[in-house]
Amino acid sequence: MGMFILRRLGVMILTALCLTFVVFFLTNLYPNLEKLAKTQGNLRMTDQEVSQWLENRGYKQPLLVKYGEWLGVLPGYVVDLPDGSVRGRCFGDANSVPEDAPGFCGVLQGDWGYSTVFREHAGEIIATRLALTGKLMLWVIILMVPSALILGVLAGMREGSRTDRTLSTFAITTTATPEYVSGVILIAVFASSAVGLKWFKGTATSAMDTATFDNFFLPVLTIALYGMGYIARMTRASMAEVMTAQYIRTARLKGVSFSNIVLKHALRNALIAPFTVIMLQFPWLLNGVVIVETLFNYKGFGWTLVQAAGNNDIELLLGVSVVSVFVVLITQLISDIGYVYLNPRISVS
Repeated sequence: MGMFILRRLGVMILTALCLTFVVFFLTNLYPNLEKLAKTQGNLRMTDQEVSQWLENRGYKQPLLVKYGEWLGVLPGYVVDLPDGSVRGRCFGDANSVPEDAPGFCGVLQGDWGYSTVFREHAGEIIATRLALTGKLMLWVIILMVPSALILGVLAGMREGSRTDRTLSTFAITTTATPEYVSGVILIAVFASSAVGLKWFKGTATSAMDTATFDNFFLPVLTIALYGMGYIARMTRASMAEVMTAQYIRTARLKGVSFSNIVLKHALRNALIAPFTVIMLQFPWLLNGVVIVETLFNYKGFGWTLVQAAGNNDIELLLGVSVVSVFVVLITQLISDIGYVYLNPRISVS
């Protein structure tokens, strides 16, 4: 198992480097850099002024050098300015290079850059917004996973029955309805004065400080309904397949009660496939809540991603991409390890 995890970690590091390099390359295309220069400098800057602005801030260096500086494996740039002062990636503007200035200041050193939109360090912004989305994800998982597993098990226990058809129809309906549709419907029905059922608040802004059932249930329900269908359908299919297995028939012939057959014999094997689907929900929840967070005005990680991409905030966008890649790879690793434990027929060697 130790070698299996080490191999997976090696693949994860290589994958993370490749994915972050692709994002770094796309964000550092010249049109994006030109837009950044004019946004931070002057919209009427000439091409020569734009080129000088970018050169003074290290953007005209070779791509691999800039990527190495951003990672923190290469020393930060130092540029001599026309007025005789210097500017460095690790210390900003100064009359000369400070003696205590660090030579390396990238992601590996905890320096995630500076947000040009929020005027704060990107790492602080990401930590704050990620905590808000983490709170949302926690309650979504608490509501979505048990509900989906119960629906899937009940539907798969007796394949083709009326219960199976009813629950399967409900699961397909929730999955086929996008979040922006179900969210609007829930707001119109339960939070709008036009209908009269003002049971909940239509926005979740106040939930950023204090989450209550009144201001947090609708966004949680909106996300949970959409993801519930995938897990329920996968659980139903897996449960139906297990219930037709030979060892289940043998248990029935021995007189084992139906409840014991389901709980002690079928359930663990039926959860092998849904476990992978459940783990895949975490990356989706991290980046897929963009619509829901925007709809309910909940300024979490997805909302930050939209702001960074829409405002060409390169440093913040790169930081968001690092977190997204990390979450995807970690959940995949946990999924692989959990799959091995759930299915003893799989050998890690």
